[in-house]
Amino acid sequence: MSMTDPLGDMLTRIRNGQRARKSSVACPASRLRRNVLEVLKREGYIRGYEEEKVREGVSEIRIELKYHEGDPAIRNVTRVSTPGRRVYSAIADLGRVYNGLGIAILSTPRGVLSDAEARAQNVGGEVLCQVF
Repeated sequence: MSMTDPLGDMLTRIRNGQRARKSSVACPASRLRRNVLEVLKREGYIRGYEEEKVREGVSEIRIELKYHEGDPAIRNVTRVSTPGRRVYSAIADLGRVYNGLGIAILSTPRGVLSDAEARAQNVGGEVLCQVF
């Protein structure tokens, strides 16, 4: 069965895993998911991730969740742009997430970037999600 929103599915798996106090969660692999996970790792919201081969042609990503003093590092993760409603933003119009405490993840012509990296490179794009 095909999935209509793979990125939303991954974010939901992360959210549910942290609510259940899991140390790691798994999801099917894709290039967009790896790029978003790389941003989350750079910003310190997850410990890391690794790709595992399930069988020929099928890979899975195992995501190591991060906790700080028993509380999840990701308090809130929200999908902004969905397959039915794409949300694009110029860098001048992009607002701060939780007054600068959170990040927005953007898909830009220069790759998947956090909002701070996009501001530094002065490039806008599709707002994928917000993380706090």
